[in-house]
Amino acid sequence: MTTTPATIASRIAAVVASPHRIEDPARLAPYAIDGMKPAAAVRPGTSEEVAEIVKFAAAAKLALVVSGARTKLAMGMPPQRYDLALDFSRLDRVIAYDPGDLTLSVEACVPLAKLAEVLAKHSQFLPLMVPYLHSATVGGTVASGVDAPLRQAYGTARDFILGMEFVTGEGNLVKSGGRVVKNVAGYDIHKLMAGAMGTLGAITKINFRTFPRPASSRAFVAAFDGAADALAMRHRIAQSSLSPLTLEILSPSAADLFSSDAAARIEPAPYDRSMLSSRHWALATSFAGNDRVLERYAGNLDRLAQESGAVSVKVLAEDQLPGAFGRKREFVPIALASSPATTIVKIGILPHRMKDILAAAANAADEAGLRWVAMARGVGVIYLAVLPSDCNDDSQRRVTQLTEKIFAIAAEAGGHATIPQCPSGWKTSLKIWGLERGDFPQMQKLKTVFDPHAVFSPGRFIGRL
Repeated sequence: MTTTPATIASRIAAVVASPHRIEDPARLAPYAIDGMKPAAAVRPGTSEEVAEIVKFAAAAKLALVVSGARTKLAMGMPPQRYDLALDFSRLDRVIAYDPGDLTLSVEACVPLAKLAEVLAKHSQFLPLMVPYLHSATVGGTVASGVDAPLRQAYGTARDFILGMEFVTGEGNLVKSGGRVVKNVAGYDIHKLMAGAMGTLGAITKINFRTFPRPASSRAFVAAFDGAADALAMRHRIAQSSLSPLTLEILSPSAADLFSSDAAARIEPAPYDRSMLSSRHWALATSFAGNDRVLERYAGNLDRLAQESGAVSVKVLAEDQLPGAFGRKREFVPIALASSPATTIVKIGILPHRMKDILAAAANAADEAGLRWVAMARGVGVIYLAVLPSDCNDDSQRRVTQLTEKIFAIAAEAGGHATIPQCPSGWKTSLKIWGLERGDFPQMQKLKTVFDPHAVFSPGRFIGRL
């Protein structure tokens, strides 16, 4: 079968009405991935339409990429083939919400901002406070596997997903899990979709457990002369009875990053520039409760900070939190807007090894003459934003050498590093998904089971799956 743009357009016309098909090259530009544009884009309105489109694509040997708000298209490798953009923007309905049971069912393209408004009416929320919050969707957040500051207290999305509906690479509409918290039937195969970058299937609906919204919260910031002292406080908190909502360690350069014009554009909420110092490392943590609990938390954190060698401490009132929390949440987008060649390195490591990894990564970046900013979550996830001044061959060479060192350092410490974001033209020289993984053969088998015709995002995931 010949699969020219005209052929693709004529075939999908039988499935999706003309107002929801896009064939004009100019209108297809927003769907481009690393310079590759699809031949057409379609906007299905139901799960059944999605299944029909995927069946057509499998039969015609076409490659699909699912998108919504398109905030994550720059992640991963360029697709090896890209024929059709599957735009889920019409799948944006709240299907069922039972505040009494703390359960919620939504279509994949519900914006997180809209969902927050719905849940706030019942004093509830989802801990999906992720980057690009003002435009990101539920499905893209789950499929990309991005984490957020509230991971400290609530885990990642897969920890509060109850069930899911998705379409496999053969066009089968599959349901896994359920809508209730106590559902225990079958395997939680839907959790494989979290973080798979849309390479196993197209998520159409997601069922969540919701959470009561904290009545009142505060934040605590302690400044230290070095990262080791800040991490010492992190370990003291972990060994105490305290259960903070968020906990991050920030390098001194974060002060300038969060005070930049780029930060103000991305997170416009008022921000107190004195919160961070460009001379000190900082530990920032937030906590919730009634007035008595908040007072006790502040006192205990102050004591732990002094024991860890803090040079200053601050308690942020609730009205100061949106700006401070928002800029931590938007760390990656702010860094990307701060340099034409920003490269984000993400390191997963056991918390007790963070001190060594941070020191080694910082030394390697300094030796390479590259500007950097670090943010480390208390659970053992480090984001290192490398900020070359230019997107030229010399910067690419130095960043490549730096990331190779970091990958080796992380592996030796029992961790793993990847590059979630970098200049598009650098992806051929950087190991975007890190060093080879021991479980890759199992990943290949899963790809074959869920997507035997390689319909979904071929080449974008680990090992060019």
